[in-house]
Amino acid sequence: MSTADIVIICVPTPVYENHMPNLKPVIGATEGIAPYLKKGHLVILESTVNPGVSESIVLPILEEKSGLKGGVDFYLAHCPERINPGDKKWNVENINRVVGSFENVGLGMAAAFYESILTGSVKKMESLKEAEAVKVVENSFRDINIAFVNELARSFTKLDIDVVNVIDGAATKPFAFMAHYPGCGVGGHCIPVDPYYLIEYAKENGFNHDFLSLARRINTDMPAFTVEQLQDALNKKQLPLNGTEIAVLGVAYKANIDDCRESPSFEIIRILKEKGAKLRIYDPYVSHKSTVHSLEEALRDAKAVVIATPHDEFKKMTSQELVNYGVEVVMDGRNCLEKVLFNDPLLYIGIGR
Repeated sequence: MSTADIVIICVPTPVYENHMPNLKPVIGATEGIAPYLKKGHLVILESTVNPGVSESIVLPILEEKSGLKGGVDFYLAHCPERINPGDKKWNVENINRVVGSFENVGLGMAAAFYESILTGSVKKMESLKEAEAVKVVENSFRDINIAFVNELARSFTKLDIDVVNVIDGAATKPFAFMAHYPGCGVGGHCIPVDPYYLIEYAKENGFNHDFLSLARRINTDMPAFTVEQLQDALNKKQLPLNGTEIAVLGVAYKANIDDCRESPSFEIIRILKEKGAKLRIYDPYVSHKSTVHSLEEALRDAKAVVIATPHDEFKKMTSQELVNYGVEVVMDGRNCLEKVLFNDPLLYIGIGR
């Protein structure tokens, strides 16, 4: 820090079991840099936090341990990180960003810094809280829309309507519709976590987010719904869930990466074990969470397959291949297979299909 003009804090914000953020890494990093702050320094927090953290936690620590005054001797800004793991088009350099500060000098410095290293645009927010809220709103928006189509999937399952076909049909409208698709659950460190930040922060300040809370409940219930669908399908094949060999394919929260944070696969696995299923777990990107070493080993003599992560390797499976291994039921938790290619003698079940 002796030669730096800008210090960026970008540490994880893990969550406790009640889904609230564990700010110890942010606090630890802030306490670590505070004694080395000098006049003119710009501190930027990139970690995802709930609104109010920069002003109520980070700023006081910096002032107390440095003896300097924020907005006068040093400057504090927030620029929530944006990254989409596995996305080859959108990366750290070209994704647009937002910055916020509690005064104009720090805001201008932060905006100028990001504009100098990014090809994407930089939007100035009017406060630290606004910048913090942007990330929460982005991920709450996705959580709500996913919850909507997950609820449609559960409804359409009973109505004998293919929800994917319906969504694809709605997506032909060139305005006022954004396609989201159902699945066996929502994973990652952002979408299933950030809404709780806003829910709890608002509750502390006298407002209850009923809509956000309902979306969270719907999405949290999807692993259980997935297992229910699997059990119904096995029963149609006159197979019990208890004691049946089942291949669970995928523990990462999204395709072709090794990130398992908040993955719904773990809840699916927990429920299946609780119900007595004999599991073979395989993820080509997450060997330490797999119980077998290959897709072939996972499929051999399995009566059912649960696709929990749409890795490319799993999408290449064919109906005949599964039949040859003795598979009778395919529970496609990500709707990643061509449904028409996996019928008879297989029983294919998707989410809302």
